Amino acid sequence: PPPQPPSQPIPTPVPISQQLCLTEEEKRLLAQEGVTLPSTLPLTQAEERILKKVRRKIRNKQSAQESRRRKKEYLDGLESRAAACSAQNQELRKKVQELEQLNGSLLQQLQALIARTSNKAAQTGTCVLV
Repeated sequence: PPPQPPSQPIPTPVPISQQLCLTEEEKRLLAQEGVTLPSTLPLTQAEERILKKVRRKIRNKQSAQESRRRKKEYLDGLESRAAACSAQNQELRKKVQELEQLNGSLLQQLQALIARTSNKAAQTGTCVLV
């Protein structure tokens, strides 16, 4: 039989540790709390809790900002509608005033016409039927 090469141990793959990717906001909040996390995974349970807490704070902050933005849009819309309604109200008030003046003028004309016709003697006429 042919000679066999000396047996070498098969290397077991060493897990390549993954890098921990943090956003600038996460880094800022961690520094603000005085916490430094390792740059590679895995994290300890305590480190995981800290990271989750920081990420929750960031989500809450973003949610609050979005809520304030929506509220501002809503209020701007209401203010715009209120201004439009106010302008329309002014136009309608002006129109009502014009119509009241016209109505008063027509009423005076009607009363004058009634006064003139009631002062005249009733005319008699003859009607012939054939």
